[in-house]
Amino acid sequence: MPERYFDVRWPDGVEQRCYSPSSVVDQFFTPEHSYDLSEFVRRSEQALTLASERVRDKYGYFCSAAADQLSQIKFRSEQFEKQDTVTVLRIY
Repeated sequence: MPERYFDVRWPDGVEQRCYSPSSVVDQFFTPEHSYDLSEFVRRSEQALTLASERVRDKYGYFCSAAADQLSQIKFRSEQFEKQDTVTVLRIY
């Protein structure tokens, strides 16, 4: 199960490296694409939940790192307005 990192730029210009235990994030994000904040959080939740479920299917337990990453994304998103955008810079 190939893990992935995806770099994002928040509305304040700060860049953050995010982690997924699965390549499923490739299905939810496009590099160099901006998403409305709520859309970015929604896609993050879907992608990281699915990634964690894939870990559970393979190893018998959910991925706590995916849950932690989602918590970080949700916490960070609360600092901005709903109309702000988040840019996915790259996935690797």
